[in-house]
Amino acid sequence: MIPWVYILSFVVVFALIMLSMPLFLKLAHKFDFTDKPTERKKHAAPMPLSGGIAMFAAFTVGFLIFIIHRDPVMPFLLGGAAMIVAVGLVDDYSKSKGKEFPVWPRLLVHFGAATLAFAGNIRFTGFFNHFTDTYMYLPIWLQFILTVLWIVGLVTVFNFMDGLDGLSGLLALVAGSTFFIVALYMGQTESALLSAILVAAVAGFLRFNLPPAKVYMGDSGAYLLGFVLAAISLQGAFKQATVVSLVIPMLAMGVPIFDTVLVVARRLLAHKPAHVADTTDITHIHYRLLKRGLSPRHAVLLIVLISTCLSLTSIILLLTFQ
Repeated sequence: MIPWVYILSFVVVFALIMLSMPLFLKLAHKFDFTDKPTERKKHAAPMPLSGGIAMFAAFTVGFLIFIIHRDPVMPFLLGGAAMIVAVGLVDDYSKSKGKEFPVWPRLLVHFGAATLAFAGNIRFTGFFNHFTDTYMYLPIWLQFILTVLWIVGLVTVFNFMDGLDGLSGLLALVAGSTFFIVALYMGQTESALLSAILVAAVAGFLRFNLPPAKVYMGDSGAYLLGFVLAAISLQGAFKQATVVSLVIPMLAMGVPIFDTVLVVARRLLAHKPAHVADTTDITHIHYRLLKRGLSPRHAVLLIVLISTCLSLTSIILLLTFQ
């Protein structure tokens, strides 16, 4: 049976975002914090970019009520999330004014947030050697590199996948739900609670983001999803560091991870900047599906179905071999 605290945390965060989203929509329109249609962006009218800050506000309230007192590392996680969301909001504001925020300041903040998480002991420390039945700790410098690459990578991954209404949010919903089940099975209360409030925030946001969308999460929301999911995996599945537990996050977030790796490789081979998209860039899976004639709704459903199958596979592997 699921303890009441998980249900309560989900209900509180879900209710908060459902009640507050209309206010964030009004504020976005009032201050022209909107994504304008362009050659690449085909939406008919300016769309509010306040979904990310709404998710972060609801997530933070749930975090402060249910989680922060449970583990000394939690303030570091919230601090890193705040850094990520802040630079995302600056990026979103620049876009709302028709400007591009430079990539290097963004990466610097992402690196800083990942470093803060590492300082708070949210990190990949090593792996379990089945041949010797011992835990093999990696050198600190390698722990740092792998942790930063994982966090910054997932922040980028979910930002890249935010190309169709509901897509990035649904992928995060699938991954977060998977991490919740895995954490319950492994007896990891903090990871389960983190997953529950993240899933609640995303579910509430999707009520306004599923086609036809009324709000976008913006870079701030995509960064938040990537950072928190990275932190949950580092605090949860990666803490076990068995072969099966290492595979779980890879499968749960397999579609966005593999798609991003493929996109970056193709852009580099074409001598294009890895982080810059243009009107001819159809390398992402959702753009390729649209080119093949699928509607945006069907493309999203297909991608989420694949992601769900991969997540179910990870859970089956856990139940079978862990």
